[in-house]
Formats: sequence, structure tokens, C-alpha cells
Amino acid sequence: MPYNVVDLAGAERAPRSPHAPRVLIYSHDTFGLGHIRRCRAIANSLVASYPHISVIIVSGSSVISSFQFGDGVDYVRIPGVEKQSDGRYGPHHLNLDLNDTIRIRTDLIKQLALSFDPDVFIVDKEPIGLRGELVPALDILRRRGARIVLGLRDVLDEPEKLNEEWRNSGALEALNQIYDDIFVYGLESVYQPLVGLPNQHLFADKIRYTGYLKRAVPSPMPPNRYPRITKGPFILVTPGGGGDGAGVIDWVISAYEADPTIALPALIVFGPFMSRERRKEFAERIARIPKLESLGFEPRLELLMNRAHCVVAMGGYNTFCEVLSFDKPALIVPRVKPRLEQAIRAERADELKLITVLHDPSQNGDAERDPLVMAAALHALPRRTPPSQAFVPSLLDGLPAISRALADNLSMPIRGRLLAQSAAITS
Repeated sequence: MPYNVVDLAGAERAPRSPHAPRVLIYSHDTFGLGHIRRCRAIANSLVASYPHISVIIVSGSSVISSFQFGDGVDYVRIPGVEKQSDGRYGPHHLNLDLNDTIRIRTDLIKQLALSFDPDVFIVDKEPIGLRGELVPALDILRRRGARIVLGLRDVLDEPEKLNEEWRNSGALEALNQIYDDIFVYGLESVYQPLVGLPNQHLFADKIRYTGYLKRAVPSPMPPNRYPRITKGPFILVTPGGGGDGAGVIDWVISAYEADPTIALPALIVFGPFMSRERRKEFAERIARIPKLESLGFEPRLELLMNRAHCVVAMGGYNTFCEVLSFDKPALIVPRVKPRLEQAIRAERADELKLITVLHDPSQNGDAERDPLVMAAALHALPRRTPPSQAFVPSLLDGLPAISRALADNLSMPIRGRLLAQSAAITS
């Protein structure tokens, strides 16, 4: 449905007590962990820079309660919707059809916009939300004068596919009509995700490249007991959420099965969305290989990333940010379906000498995975130079750049800002 401004009761801001600024973040989270982890990093960074503010993340993630949030950050969970491997959507838990689930999500987001009444609304990735579920909230907040920001990862998809998808949904109109800012969480010199969209002149001046979002090592609570191999140098193997990561795990295990001379042991973290059947199958194979151990799900993956000597992963945005942040030699095995996002990011990062990319031939049906090809890559990985040696300027400036960009809205309480505006008008 094309974007249209809707006349809604309650859109006008009611008189209220002065308060410290509020930020609402919408997490587009229909598959995996990427969206909620990105939004968490931004929220925690904002309250660290502006301790007086309040941030709410609205999310359908089923594992959001597993993550740590800074003081001043909370979340509201709406019914989950999951994206299947073929790109279609369905309710995650409810025995409802998709339309009813979207209607419930839409109403909850709208009511949250009315009651929380944020000064800044940051929307992750989808300009009008899943199936247009943000339209009522966007209309309310636009009329109330909130600053509305679209936050985009560095790569979305092939330009032609993105153009078709956003034109059909009405998202293109929202870029011009609704958004005050478009933050790209990457560098223009690395990739420009909106190139190829029509009518660039209508929103080009809103685009700001922030740099990638640097991650910090969280405090382990409670104390973590990790497998024995983490006491020395090891390879961390992570497929992110794990919902589509069975291929890379299978390939790594088969490499150790075929070549026992691989020097470094590996810790494989399955992720919360890997099926029970695949996890059981992999665990049985891992138990027979002394150099392999496994974990189910670690919400503080940064702790393991920081400990690891090097990393094997898929090409998701958050894992890429962590590889850069902790400066780890990395072998990236990107997926190519349902989007080329990971492959585009991995190939460009390989060109810049930030990581090494290894394509899985079975994803395109070209050939079977060769265990010895992965084994050769694992032999070479520990000798690879870390990403910092590529010397890409401003690579990890994203979080402070976002805080600086929102300073006018977050640096002082509402009352102080209104008084300052009033003084400017009367002077």
C-alpha cells in the first residue's frame, strides 16, 4: 500500500509536564538477531552520552529479554513475525493469520507513540515498517513535531530489487514526505545503499553516513564458564541467529573431519534460531572431534569475539561490526538468499582488505562444498592481518556520530529547549 498521511484523532500533542527527552526506536526484527542488536547498541550509546534521556525499543524479537540494556533503556515486545527462508512472513507464535498479527502490532505501536510521545523516533531499515505497520505512528509523531530518523545498515540489497520493493510498498514516498534524516550506519566510500533509487534529489540532502557501529566488551553477568578451548587461541564460528547458518557450520565441521592437522581449535556457537534437529546432529559430530566444542546461544557474543584469535562467520551487519571492533582476522561465508546483502558487503570488505570472503558453492547449486577448501582457509586464517591494518579512516565512528547528530534534540530537557526557542523568537 502506498504511503498516505492519515487523519488521526490524538495526533496533536497534548499539554504535558516538561520532561527529559525521549527516544523511541523501532526494531525491524523478522529474522535473526541483527536488527535488535543494532538497535540495542544505538540505545545504549545514546543513554551513555545523554544519561538523562529515556529510550524505548519496540520489537517483536523473541529473545530481546536475553540482552543487557543500559540504565534509561527499556523495551516493549509486540507479537513476533518471522521471515521464512523463501522471504515470506508469518506469525512467530500466535495462531492468527498474518493480517491480524500486523493489525495488532500496528495498534500497539500507535498507542506507544501516543503515550510515550518521543522527541526522536528512530526507525530501523523499513521506512513504513513491516506491511505499513508504522504509518499511523509516523503520522502522529510527524504532527507532534518529533524528529523522525530512518537508520539503514550499509547494504540493503541489489539496487533493482530495493527499488521494486520500496516502490511497491510506498516507502519511497515516505523518504521525502516523512523523514527528517536518513542515517546510513556505514561509510560512503564502502557502499552507498540508496544509489539507484529514483528521485534522489528529494532526499539526498537528508543522508548522513555515520560510520560503522563500534561494539564494546560487556560485563559478564553472571560470571561465564566457557568451554576449555577458550583458554588458549581458538577460532570462533558464529552463524549469528543460526536460522540460516547450518551450511557454514556443516562446512567447518567437515573441514576438521577431513583434515585433523588444522592448528587452532574452534568453538561453534549455534545461535537461538537453529533447529533442534540440526543442533543435535552437529553436536554429535562435534563430540567426536577433539578440536571442536560448541555452545547453544550466547547473548554476550562480544565476550567470545574478544577472546577469539580469529572468526568464521556469515556476512551479517552486526557480526561485521564486531569483527571490525575487536580487530579479528575473519573468514566470511555470506548467504545469497533471499537477499544479496551479505555477499555485497563481504565482497566489498574483501576488496578493502578488511576480511577474507569464501563463497559457498552449494548456495547457487554450482557444486558441493569441498571440506578441503574450507580446511585450507582455516589454515590460512590465523596468519591473516587484522582489519585495522587496512587503515580505512572513520571506519567505526558510527555511535558517536549518531549522538552528535541528535544533540539538538537530546542535550537538554524539553523545558530548556522551549525557553531557548521562545527567547530566540522574541529577540
